[in-house]
Amino acid sequence: MGDAPEQMTTVNNYIGGKYAPPSSNSYLPVINPANSSQIGQVALSTLDDVNAAVTAAHTAFESWSTLTVKSRASILLKFHSLVRQNAKELATLIVMENGKNLTEALADVAKGNETVEYACSAPQLMQGKIDRVSSEVTCRDRRDPLGVVLSVVPFNFPFMVPHWTLPIALVAGNTMVLKPSEKVPLTMYKVIELLEEAGVPKGVVNLVNGTKEVVEGLIDDERVKAVTFVGSSPVAEIVSNRCRKLNKRCTALGGAKNHLIALPDCDIEGASSDVVVSYAGCAGQRCMAASVLLIVGKNDGPSQKALLERVLQKASAIQPGTEPGKMGPVIDEHSLKKIVGYIERSEKEGATILLDGRSWMTSMAETKGHWIGPTIILHENTTDAAMNEEVFGPVLSVYHVSTWQEAIAIENANPFGNAAAVYTTNGGHAEWFMKRVRASMLGVNIGIPVPREPFSFGGLYGTKSKYG
Repeated sequence: MGDAPEQMTTVNNYIGGKYAPPSSNSYLPVINPANSSQIGQVALSTLDDVNAAVTAAHTAFESWSTLTVKSRASILLKFHSLVRQNAKELATLIVMENGKNLTEALADVAKGNETVEYACSAPQLMQGKIDRVSSEVTCRDRRDPLGVVLSVVPFNFPFMVPHWTLPIALVAGNTMVLKPSEKVPLTMYKVIELLEEAGVPKGVVNLVNGTKEVVEGLIDDERVKAVTFVGSSPVAEIVSNRCRKLNKRCTALGGAKNHLIALPDCDIEGASSDVVVSYAGCAGQRCMAASVLLIVGKNDGPSQKALLERVLQKASAIQPGTEPGKMGPVIDEHSLKKIVGYIERSEKEGATILLDGRSWMTSMAETKGHWIGPTIILHENTTDAAMNEEVFGPVLSVYHVSTWQEAIAIENANPFGNAAAVYTTNGGHAEWFMKRVRASMLGVNIGIPVPREPFSFGGLYGTKSKYG
């Protein structure tokens, strides 16, 4: 905490259409992970700020919810256009505060704006139904807004993840309180400007910055009717349980341990490129990243050897940096130490480090950033920690299996249930695996099987990937 130099951005709260410093007058530093320089400071809010934000949203709900869906969608349509016009500026903020390369940052903005576009079709999607069900009885259903919706979002997609909730909640007539990650607050601070310019009325969207105390206060406020959360599995479980005790609607998405299964008949070039993009893209800091590659068949089989060799070659060619085509840093020192810890533990467990990203810690030391390169670990035991726990970094665990059934047994046994994919040129083989993997979002020859609207995103309920 402390004062930031004048040229740095000060991220205050946005409550009732006005920017307001936190009642604590305290701030946390915002750090560029590429070089550890301070690029801003973000408000460290208190329960007084929480109450003010919820009050503003609650007050605005009455007038906002009485607008027609078409009227609300027209404002979002303007917002969608403004996001496209300001995509480069938004992406630049993401690069600075998150560390993605510029291409990834632009994709972050584009994917989030796709949900805004989908929300603009709400006048057609929310029509409801009416029918004469008997001679003197007519039935009708309608969709009413809930009230104040809280969205708590993580650091890894500063624009996209908040927009999983924001446009849908707004077009449906709800008002919002958004709690961005204190690690990446600059992007959504800019978004507030665009929402204002688009014509979103005062109090409809409120921004409250802070940490655990703020989140708990927001969840506990009885005027908050629904909560969306994306983050780590332990915190997702805490949020879900807290909401359930209050009988409050909640969607809480946690972590992942995504398995890719490569069959002997897979296309070597296509599969190897896709595997590398899946596990090393965004520095592995995404819940859809590949984490385990199960290669089916003999260890020394020609296709098995060729696939692993090409994955190694392509991953080895990746260079550090935030320019297009390069791989950026991980978010902070804590994440870096956690990733390194899993690599070191794998060595102690008898695994072989085929590609060691720890070399970047030396080669990039002068930058003072949180750099670790693509890492590939060949395991001998399925019980190794990196084979079972979420690493959340550019680390790929490789394990050879003899049969399809063995691959399925490993995938099914993991406690997460987010995503899985199979690489094969045979449709029948693909269908066999799609019917048997346990994860929720599945792909064939695609290592990041993210669904597009109108299909929903989320892991399998009852696993560590989804708690509500």
